[in-house]
Amino acid sequence: MPIPASAFRHHPALAGQIRPPEDSYFRDLDLEEMDRRMIERGVPMPWRRTDEDREATRHKFLAGHEGPLWVFAYGSLMWDPGILFDEVRHAVFEGYSRAMCLVDRRGARGSAEAPGLMAGLAEGGRCDGLVFRIPADQVEEETERLWRREMIAHAYYPVFAPAATPQGPITAMAFVADPEADMIEIDLPRALQVDYIAKGEGFLGTSLEYLENTLAQFDAMGIDDPDLKALLRDVRAVAPVGQGG
Repeated sequence: MPIPASAFRHHPALAGQIRPPEDSYFRDLDLEEMDRRMIERGVPMPWRRTDEDREATRHKFLAGHEGPLWVFAYGSLMWDPGILFDEVRHAVFEGYSRAMCLVDRRGARGSAEAPGLMAGLAEGGRCDGLVFRIPADQVEEETERLWRREMIAHAYYPVFAPAATPQGPITAMAFVADPEADMIEIDLPRALQVDYIAKGEGFLGTSLEYLENTLAQFDAMGIDDPDLKALLRDVRAVAPVGQGG
C-alpha cells in the first residue's frame, strides 16, 4: 500500500525526501541476515534481543492503546521510516533532546576499528523532528516492524510523551537512548563526535550521510539547528575525500 499524497499535505516538500516504505531496507528487516553480518564482523553473539523478548516489550508498552499511533522521528526515521503512515507533521517532542550518542561499532554506519555515530534521544529538553501517524488498523503490523528495527538490540526504551505540532498538541511514542546500554554514550566529547562521524562507514552508508540527511529534513521544514550545522561543518573539515553526500 503506497503512502497517500494527502499524507504530505502539511509539508509538501517532504514528499520527495522520505523514502517509500517499499524501498526501505528496514521494511522487511531480515534478522538472520543481520546475524550473518555481525558474525562476519566478529561481533560477539548474541548481539540482539531474542524475538520473544522484543515482542514482549512491544506488547507490554502498547497494552491498552487504542486508535491511531503517532511515532516521533528525530534521526533516520525522518527520511526512511519504513512504515506505512497517512499523515506527517513537524513536531517538537517535549522532555527529551537530540544527542549524538549512539556509537556504532557493529557495521551499520561504523566498525570496531572506526566507530560511527548516530542520534538518540536523551532525557531533558525538547527536540524538533517529525511525527508519523499510523492508522489504527495498521498499528499492530507497523509497530512489529518498528520494534524489529529500533528495539533489535539493547540501546533504546520506548516512551509516550506530549508533542507540539502546528496542527495542535498530540501524544506520540518515541525510542529514547538507554544510558545503561553499551552502545549509548550520552556525554561523548565533541572531538570524538567529529572523528566518529567523519570516519564511520558501514553497510547502511556513512555516519556523515546520516548527519547530512537529518539536516536536509530540517531544511525542508525551515528548521534551524545551529549546533547540528556547526557539527556538520566540523566534520566536513576533516572527513576523507568522498565521504558524505
